Amino acid sequence: MTYPPPYPAQPPHPEAAQRINPLAIASLVCGIAQFAAGLTFIPAIICGHLARSQIRRTGEQGDGMALAGLILGYIGAVLFIIVVVIFVGVWVHIAHSVPGGP
Repeated sequence: MTYPPPYPAQPPHPEAAQRINPLAIASLVCGIAQFAAGLTFIPAIICGHLARSQIRRTGEQGDGMALAGLILGYIGAVLFIIVVVIFVGVWVHIAHSVPGGP
């Protein structure tokens, strides 16, 4: 009795083994969410830097997402600082224009 030859072994698919770094996803989500939720630019920046460091070390996917999260996080930080400076300037202007103020 003869048996058929065994099936050839399937080569592993390196693309299937690549996974996206979870911190890169978190960075992008926080970067987008800051426009609705406020101060999520802080974790966007932190997660983005950590993700890019891990991606360089492990070779995972997601560098573009981490970079986008970083860019959105820094844009959010700059906008936050501008809003705070304007708010303080308006507050000081109003405080000095009110009679009996400082």
